[in-house]
Amino acid sequence: MAYKPKVGSTMSSPDVIPMADIMLVLLIIFMVVTPMLTKGFPADLAKVTSPSDMPDADKDDAVIVGISAGGDVYLGNTKSDITQIADQVRDRISGKLDKTVYVKSDGRAKYGVVVKVVDEIRAAGVDNVGLLTDKAEQTRRTAPPPPTGD
Repeated sequence: MAYKPKVGSTMSSPDVIPMADIMLVLLIIFMVVTPMLTKGFPADLAKVTSPSDMPDADKDDAVIVGISAGGDVYLGNTKSDITQIADQVRDRISGKLDKTVYVKSDGRAKYGVVVKVVDEIRAAGVDNVGLLTDKAEQTRRTAPPPPTGD
């Protein structure tokens, strides 16, 4: 008779604990990184048909003043008072060569608030103010049907 060693039972189910650990780490990474991807506060910008391209507004050191639909004013991501915007903008642009300030206003914001914010920015010594907008979708209008002879 030949000697045959006894083999133990084999595991038939996969080990999913390492996979769950990796998934939880990825979830935490995405939860931490996602809020950092938004620049400024979220706003539904006004829609225009012929916007100008402003690539400098996407730079990390760009000074962006935001206005929400409710009239709240933000400098970058921090909420600010409209009376203090001039001093804060003056501090931000003091050491920069490009003294352009971008206004990111919600399309539903009151016109008077936007004018006050632009006036405060101009009082800070800024000559170049860029208004950030979105491009409106072009919709083709079809001609009405010809009149009938009735």
